[in-house]
Amino acid sequence: MGKYVLGVDFGTLSGRAVLVDTATGAVLGQEAENYRSGVITGALPDGTPLPDTFALADPADYTEVLEHVITRLVARNIVPAEDIIGIGLDVTCSTFIPTDEAGIPLSKKTGFAGNPQAHMKMWKHHHAEKQAEKLTALMNERGESFRERCGGIINAEWMLPKLLEICEEAPEVWQAAANFEEAGDYLVRHLTGKTVRSQVMMGYKMVEDPEEHTPDEAFLEAAHPGFGAAYEKLKGTRLLPGASAGGLLPEIADRLGLPAGIPAAAANIDAHVAYPALGITEPGAALMILGTSCCLILAAEEERPVPGIFGAVKDGVLPGCIGYEAGQSAVGDLFEWFEKNAVPAYAEREAAEKGQSVLAYMTDLAAELKPGASGLLALDWWNGNRSVLSDVNLSGMILGMTLKTRPEEIFRALIESVAFGMRKILDTFETSGVPVRALYACGGISKKNRLLLQIYADVLNREILVGESDQCSALGSAIFAAVAAGEAAGGYRDLKAAASAMGHTEPETVKPDAAVVTVYEKMYREYELLHDYFGRGENDVMKRLIELRH
Repeated sequence: MGKYVLGVDFGTLSGRAVLVDTATGAVLGQEAENYRSGVITGALPDGTPLPDTFALADPADYTEVLEHVITRLVARNIVPAEDIIGIGLDVTCSTFIPTDEAGIPLSKKTGFAGNPQAHMKMWKHHHAEKQAEKLTALMNERGESFRERCGGIINAEWMLPKLLEICEEAPEVWQAAANFEEAGDYLVRHLTGKTVRSQVMMGYKMVEDPEEHTPDEAFLEAAHPGFGAAYEKLKGTRLLPGASAGGLLPEIADRLGLPAGIPAAAANIDAHVAYPALGITEPGAALMILGTSCCLILAAEEERPVPGIFGAVKDGVLPGCIGYEAGQSAVGDLFEWFEKNAVPAYAEREAAEKGQSVLAYMTDLAAELKPGASGLLALDWWNGNRSVLSDVNLSGMILGMTLKTRPEEIFRALIESVAFGMRKILDTFETSGVPVRALYACGGISKKNRLLLQIYADVLNREILVGESDQCSALGSAIFAAVAAGEAAGGYRDLKAAASAMGHTEPETVKPDAAVVTVYEKMYREYELLHDYFGRGENDVMKRLIELRH
């Protein structure tokens, strides 16, 4: 009899579960469900207004989706439930929840429902920018050893500045919280009853080095009185990817229709977990996970200081390697903005007449354009810059608009902008001494928009290998579940063995078109000038405009 594992991927708006054959990595079934509340912006459920920099969520949505998608998948009887040997899950990060001593989210307790700081903060919550700037300045002033691991910049999306935000702006929440749980760890506790903590999440989002014990209490206390107690509120045994967090609780197993006691793997980050799903087992491979945002994951043999990275963590991606994270804050979100706000009525009618979605129609029109023919050049910072500037106060821009500019030209310029942004990131790695030997892509956009992948290949002048699965993160979580289950149970002894057997790429790669590489090289040099002019302090007009908006 075969053995099987479950992988569950929690994205920004929904959760997806896959049932996977441990022998081949074949996805035998999948289920998905949107979160009931989605991303909470504008106001809390009780009507309390929120600043436009807030992005919150309801933890009940996540436990509900977790149980619903697994229950439906198991109930389909694709395989005997007794042959399912483990569960793995991943979540956007840093998305975390303040909880009390009993593990109950503070937002569910009397007196906290109307307090925004007591709620689950999403990765895209950007209200902690001033705390990020404060921590960055303090880190560099003190010459902290961990500054090179984060590219010299603390980013507002990370847990560290978001915790300082709570400590400074809502001391009542800070005092009441017994633990601040990453959503992945919260869900693992829901399955197993064990309070554990993903070491990779702590490494990337708290800049934690468990061997050096940094950032230490002195640094945290220097940031704000009382903040030195942060680690007392970050409870849980640190676990590396592929480790078992514990067995499935009997009452949970009964509801899900699964055997009690099967292992749940330590939680992982939604982007990082995709690495083995493409069969990547050696350092030097860069993986672009293309979704609402873009996360770039790269494993290397040695640690080097790289400006503006999102973290460099030992064992963070591949065992024994340094796992680097970088990326872009808006890709799919940028295209969604364009579709909702920048497409004229006539184009919507034409798309409807052809039976296409607006974006599919725009993609077809954009594909007919030659590089540079529209005279447009855009900056890709429509949700701030994640790497290499790491500044949420930067904004998007399109240069070269005229009265003749058409929507498909704008759309192509936006696609080109995210490719130029990725080129800047990869160039920064290589000039810092971190080689990029191969380039991979996965995520929803990699399956939906081949034009985007071709433009990436042309701008980067690199061949791109594409993940075979349309659910690479969920598949990656399933692969880690197979490692947590172990070889004796029908899983694998280590990640390399599991990824080699279960991870795959499409047979056809996306190759650069030599005829357009030269044009894009010229356009990229112009992009670099704009990047540095607006992003490195020569002209801070974007930040001044944001101040006026607030």
